[in-house]
Amino acid sequence: MSVKNIMIVGVGGQGTLLTSRILGNLAIRGGYDVKLSEVHGMAQRGGSVVTFVRYGSQVAEPIVEPGQADVLIAFERLEALRYLHFLKDDGVVIVNDWRIDPITVVTGAARYPEGILDTLMASRKTVVVEATRKAVEMGVPKAFNVIVLGAAARYVGFEKEDWIQVIQETVPPKTVQVNREAFDAGYAMECVEAEQERTI
Repeated sequence: MSVKNIMIVGVGGQGTLLTSRILGNLAIRGGYDVKLSEVHGMAQRGGSVVTFVRYGSQVAEPIVEPGQADVLIAFERLEALRYLHFLKDDGVVIVNDWRIDPITVVTGAARYPEGILDTLMASRKTVVVEATRKAVEMGVPKAFNVIVLGAAARYVGFEKEDWIQVIQETVPPKTVQVNREAFDAGYAMECVEAEQERTI
């Protein structure tokens, strides 16, 4: 198969790295050559954390270049917008509908952009997930990233049973049940999906 490129973006503490490891282990389980790359920003201050997961019959490089990502998984709205240019024209962005102010906004040096979801929807196929709100409702707020992953699974591929098996093998043992329930919730969620309008 041709190389599939997945990009996961968020801020420090959102579970971006764990999510990339789940995806990488899933692709290995599927028999693919896999390359992972992690780019850490100022994670302790809520800075961006970016991970790339590339898999296929043979993968030479770990980095995804702008315009190459098939799927962009974003745990926060602004991070989705910040890295949208990495997505292919026919790619899909799965975005958690949640706001975390970066340090520049907190200090008053910048303003948080308005209408981010509208901008995403006007540019690419966009799937909006209410993951943080759902996780809070479930009483497991830290598991929102696995809810997002559950919603993204329909666009990434692989069998649901394989996702669940890899999650059980990758997350800490004491969190297996919580993460399985979170994945199931995301997989079953009715998400807002929008296709961009193209002008000719």
